[in-house]
Amino acid sequence: MNTRKTYAGIDSSYANADTSKIILIPVPYDGTSTWGKGSDKGPEAFLHASENMEIYDIETDTEVYKQGIHLTEAITEKSSPGAMVAAVHTAVKENIKRNKFVTLFGGEHSVSIGAIRAFDECFDDLTVLHIDAHADLRKEYDGSKYNHACALYEANENTNLIQVGIRSMDASEKPVMNENNVFFAQDMNADDYWMDNAVDLMTDNVYITLDLDALDPSIMPATGTPEPGGLLWYETLEFLKKVFEEKNVVGFDIVELCPNETDKSSDFLAAKLYYKMLSYKFASKDASDENENLYGNKSKNKINKLKYDQHEE
Repeated sequence: MNTRKTYAGIDSSYANADTSKIILIPVPYDGTSTWGKGSDKGPEAFLHASENMEIYDIETDTEVYKQGIHLTEAITEKSSPGAMVAAVHTAVKENIKRNKFVTLFGGEHSVSIGAIRAFDECFDDLTVLHIDAHADLRKEYDGSKYNHACALYEANENTNLIQVGIRSMDASEKPVMNENNVFFAQDMNADDYWMDNAVDLMTDNVYITLDLDALDPSIMPATGTPEPGGLLWYETLEFLKKVFEEKNVVGFDIVELCPNETDKSSDFLAAKLYYKMLSYKFASKDASDENENLYGNKSKNKINKLKYDQHEE
């Protein structure tokens, strides 16, 4: 259970489950990681850092928390990887049907499988933007298709998957990888147009799954599998801002924070990154518009149909 009452210590009037436009679901799961353990402690470290973060964003001149951010109870299902994925899927889909902008903080990357599945069921022509050091395209690993190394296999099969920042993978992943949709870190370093090219490959509706090891260890050392040669802070923000401005981002997750007891900089980076992404999403939104369709007109009919189907059940 969450020990805190609200996200970032915001006033409870901005954290009500019914009136908040944004839902934050913590998923402290670390059941399949194979090297650095500790991502189950990531959500708590992220939330603690968020409580000590300034909640006015200079760049967008906004206070996005005023849109309402409801922090749910953590999903603590740990009986099996499949059960965890199912629990995440159920929670995410229920909140999409309520016209909430759903976000998650993991936990290892396998928590994204259930979230992506829910968004894919709710949105036509979904693009999954996968920002990561690792391809995560194994069909099965260590006897489970819900291993963190398999986090994007299902998305690769069912959605328009765009992978950014990849610099580590197994040879077995190459046959299933759509290399035309992959931006390898070594190529991005010499390509001034990779951001535009990546956005051009996206459909209108985009879900973002961001593994913090996509970032360079010089600014984000606290991950389970840090890889040299990653993204830096301002280029990451430049890319994310472009995506939010040009596409309809329908939700996102951030995963793989493995907090360090003696260095809290990674916790604060994760907290700031989450808030930045929300600030980009709602920069031009009116907090007083209670009837706003958060997912855009192109998604409205399908969400309404989901609500109708749920009622009929």
